[in-house]
Amino acid sequence: QAQLVESGGGLVQAGDSLRLSCTASGLTFSNYNWAWFRQAPGKEREFVAAISWVGGRTYYADSVKGRFTISKDNAQRTLYLQMNSLKPEDTAIYYCAADSAKVRVAVRPAEYETWGQGTQVTVSS
Repeated sequence: QAQLVESGGGLVQAGDSLRLSCTASGLTFSNYNWAWFRQAPGKEREFVAAISWVGGRTYYADSVKGRFTISKDNAQRTLYLQMNSLKPEDTAIYYCAADSAKVRVAVRPAEYETWGQGTQVTVSS
């Protein structure tokens, strides 16, 4: 059974950095497109960043472009999200997600079939 476990969240001040990790088990990590989503209280889950299964092409939401970097280590079965210059509006639960379809890199949550439990990121002003 596939399992994704996120870590690295926490409470930081505006301008600080955090690196989130998502370690996978029970699936062939290199055969998936991967993404990070986030959900703030009272809001819908939104796309943050994604990386393709082949070629490692990356995609970002406009709100995080230039500040966040998604990467993966197939050998370690781990997905990362480096978050720099954090802002209070980045406060949310962050989820990693895997898409086995791989036809294209998706940005809608419904297209990802495997999810982690989430890790809380809180940015104080």
